[in-house]
Amino acid sequence: KEMRKKHTILAPQMSPIHFEIIEAAFNCHGYRLEILPSNDRKAVDEGLKHVNNDACYPSILVVGQFVQALKSGKYDLNNLSLMITQTGGGCRATNYIAFIRKALRDLGYGHIPVISLNASGLEGNPGFQITLPLVNSAMMAVCYGDLLMRMLYRMRPYEAVPGSANELYQKWNKICKEAVRHGRVGTYRKNVRDMVREFDSLPITDVKKPRVGLVGEILVKFSPLANNHVVDLLESEGAEAVMPDLLDFLLYCFYNSNFKAENLGGKKSTAWLCNAAIQLLEYF
Repeated sequence: KEMRKKHTILAPQMSPIHFEIIEAAFNCHGYRLEILPSNDRKAVDEGLKHVNNDACYPSILVVGQFVQALKSGKYDLNNLSLMITQTGGGCRATNYIAFIRKALRDLGYGHIPVISLNASGLEGNPGFQITLPLVNSAMMAVCYGDLLMRMLYRMRPYEAVPGSANELYQKWNKICKEAVRHGRVGTYRKNVRDMVREFDSLPITDVKKPRVGLVGEILVKFSPLANNHVVDLLESEGAEAVMPDLLDFLLYCFYNSNFKAENLGGKKSTAWLCNAAIQLLEYF
């Protein structure tokens, strides 16, 4: 618990549009969370040094992001924690935390704590607690991110004024980051209506373009570094990229954990938390 006051928490980048707002949501609840930028291939190179290449590509990328950050000299390694999500399912993502801890031991940084962010009761962390206010802000951040992503990808290929869609996105990104700090539902609903109206009002060209759906593994699908900037590539080739919502994946995880808690003797607190998250999403 004493670490909470002075530790910076690093988390890997997965979806820049979503995670910039999620970062603000966590930081308004007493944490110092920093999402890693992961802008170049050095993260992949570092990951390959510490994760066997028969593991999945996302695990290599996640471990590489952390190792790159630790070697950068930017952080006080005695006041630093790492965070990774664990779904508790059969995917290797559940075991990322073991890859990370092994890499830390190999580098001589075994004293750095690794926080498991999960709703399945897999690990406990006294200094990090998932509370209802935090869930409220985080779910708002996810919904904001999904909406901004949908509108940006829908309008940008057709914008009459180059750069106008990105400019409007930046405006609303700042507004959304501020809104999740207090988590008021009334403000959330107003922001949703206003941003949809403003994106709808963007001047666009009268052109029809093919729409290309992007599916696949959750991190590779959303991370520009992992998918070689596929959205930019599609738009440069004259197509419109269509990305599924991050919320879809979270709903799957919530419902799955809820059934586990009820049917397999899981913790009642886990079932309560999952139900609370689902109710919040339905309320929004």
